[in-house]
Amino acid sequence: MITESCFAVDPWALKETFLNLDLLPQSESVFALSNGHVGWRGNLDEGDPHGLPGSYLNGFHELHPLPYAEGGYGYPESGQTAINVTNGKILRLLVDDEPFDVRYGRLGSHERVLDLRAGLLHRSCTWTSPAGRTVRVRSTRMVSFTQRSTAAIAYEVEAVDTPVRVVVQSELVANEQLPSVAGDPRTAAVLESPLDAEENHAVGNRLLLMHCTRNSNLRVAAAAEHTVQGPGQTETSSESSDDVARLTVTSLLIPGEKLRIDKLVAYGWSRIRSLPAVQDQVQAALAAAGSTGWQGLVDEQRHYLDEFWARSDVEVDGDEEVQQAVRFGLFHVLQAGARAEQRAIPAKGLTGTGYDGHSFWDTETFVLPLLTYTWPGAVAEALRWRQSTLPAARDRARQLGLRGATFPWRTIDGSECTAYWPAGTAAFHVNADIADAVIRYVSASGDQDFERTSGLELLVETARLWMSLGHHDHRGIFHIDGVTGPDEYSAVTDDNAYTNLMAARNMRGAADSAERHRDEAAALGVDDEEAATWRDAAQAMHLPYNDELQVHEQHAGFTGHQLWDFAATRPDQYPLLLHFPYFDIYRKQVVKQADLVLAMYMCGQYFDADQKARNFAYYEPLTVRDSSLSACCQAVMAAEVCHERLAYDYVVEAALMDLDDLENNTRDGLHIASLAGTWMALVCGFGGMRHNGDTLSFMPRLPEKLSRLTFHMGIWGRRLRVEIKTGIATYTLLAGSTMTVRHHDEALTLTVGSPVSRPVPGSALRPAPEQPQGRRPGQLRLQNGRE
Repeated sequence: MITESCFAVDPWALKETFLNLDLLPQSESVFALSNGHVGWRGNLDEGDPHGLPGSYLNGFHELHPLPYAEGGYGYPESGQTAINVTNGKILRLLVDDEPFDVRYGRLGSHERVLDLRAGLLHRSCTWTSPAGRTVRVRSTRMVSFTQRSTAAIAYEVEAVDTPVRVVVQSELVANEQLPSVAGDPRTAAVLESPLDAEENHAVGNRLLLMHCTRNSNLRVAAAAEHTVQGPGQTETSSESSDDVARLTVTSLLIPGEKLRIDKLVAYGWSRIRSLPAVQDQVQAALAAAGSTGWQGLVDEQRHYLDEFWARSDVEVDGDEEVQQAVRFGLFHVLQAGARAEQRAIPAKGLTGTGYDGHSFWDTETFVLPLLTYTWPGAVAEALRWRQSTLPAARDRARQLGLRGATFPWRTIDGSECTAYWPAGTAAFHVNADIADAVIRYVSASGDQDFERTSGLELLVETARLWMSLGHHDHRGIFHIDGVTGPDEYSAVTDDNAYTNLMAARNMRGAADSAERHRDEAAALGVDDEEAATWRDAAQAMHLPYNDELQVHEQHAGFTGHQLWDFAATRPDQYPLLLHFPYFDIYRKQVVKQADLVLAMYMCGQYFDADQKARNFAYYEPLTVRDSSLSACCQAVMAAEVCHERLAYDYVVEAALMDLDDLENNTRDGLHIASLAGTWMALVCGFGGMRHNGDTLSFMPRLPEKLSRLTFHMGIWGRRLRVEIKTGIATYTLLAGSTMTVRHHDEALTLTVGSPVSRPVPGSALRPAPEQPQGRRPGQLRLQNGRE
């Protein structure tokens, strides 16, 4: 955990003013750059020291066997792991033959700044070698949003007080040595030198390396071009071998003179294209980047981000850390998905190899809602990736004896790759999560072409799954048994409320879409009778309820289970899954992450206000938040049921999940869903935003610690700005035709240039619910002296 403030609070930047080597792995994650296709961890330019070297291409992975003590029918056989591809970030510096290494000599100053407006990572430092030679080093790094295959670095060395001879070695390096991998030794073996060399070149200032993976048979190419500016005696030479291509630049600098190297790096990979084709791809990408030039790339990056911030910015007055954190989160969510383009959005984005680089249901439930209202093009691409994996999902359904498609719990290429079936195979709700993302995107964007060509097929195949998985009982009530909901501490249960309600939405959405696109639905084999069965099942869906307690059950029988002994659970025994057997956890009332509470947010129309308040009060003392996905959900519902102070505490936890490393695993990559959840907690929590079909409503309220919240969103071809201050909310239509929104129970008509303000009603006072002992939000920060 980060127990002291490492980053200066700035509304538009993340600034590190000193280098803490003990926290190098964490800083490499937070300073990572990506565009959804190429990802570079925030490693130091020199390569050493490092926590985890990381250069990633979305979808590029290696295969390894999954471990089973005892096999079983339907178990996935092959695991997938994202691997470190060719590193193009390295620029090693020697000062009078002594390597620049921050662990030696004297580091006079060291600063890194992630500029959220410009999309650039700046670094500046002053270093004195053991022999007393001082240089000033400045670098700026980027991964281009506009040129998808391109990353670039501007690297500058300046002599400070004496003449120095400097040597810069700009490299492409494959099969870097990685930290040892705990756990399955077969996975570790896969990650050790996973790339087989195919071709290498070093001609003039241009470098090229090409490799192929052994098991997944993926081919990757990396190429670099350099522009060198220095004094007249500056010289260059280049060389290459299987795993290293190097440009060496030497120069003699007198005080005040500078050596500058602009390095453009291009990547390409393919499962099917030939070696010449992939090589030509990266050479063409380099040519395009070279034509644009360094400054042109910088200008394009700023223009791209100017448009993004105009559509998505969130302003928070009253908490500077939350203001910084929400923009940090928005930036990294954009980086995770902007140019993924029919690839998955991994749970860690391209910031690290946590979760083996897999994508989960997090994408559709937490990340895509944010992008739907801010950067919708990325949503369509992410869902088209899901559509491209339908053949694997249909095969998986057939293997399980089901109709339609069964989408994987965790995956890179679309096939299931979790070895733990109660959390994997049984977590069918991922089907409904994908369908929900389709329904929301089509409703918000009006993209009928997407619905016709992609969305309909996804909705139909996911709906078919529910009809073969569920059943009507003798009273006609529809049940879905033997499933795992979002709460992974309750596995293989009957009638999980979240799964049932989301499945009902899925089936209604499929029937509605089939009605809108009859010819395309007929081509998929859908007739009126099948659509009617979906509607009937959705209408008859069971929602478990305990009449005695007057609360909804997370799943049938949940409230009858024994309570977990929270008083006997020590703080160091969280997360529970690492200290207690699943058998013990599964049969107790203890909740890893919001499940029924998430259902109340996602499907709020099924619960009245009193039920929401009672349900929230019941589940709050049971929820331990052993998942980073929980705090943002609890924030939304805490705000809705008028626990604004508690909601604020959950917002802070979600916002600072990585900046404070609250779960002690930021070193493995950022929690992209929690970063997106910060937006959700603010916009849907304190903003009270709900979008249901053709209705957009707001129930704003602010906690006492915030004086203003403003956010931007796009929907139905309009752009909207919502400003909430203490006691008043103002709605401004920025672009588009007249629209209607609801403020609490009042319909407001908005036209461009005519803001509409309404008072914010006061909140009903309710006793604040307790949390499990030691799990109150903010407690981890208090324990480590951060508040």
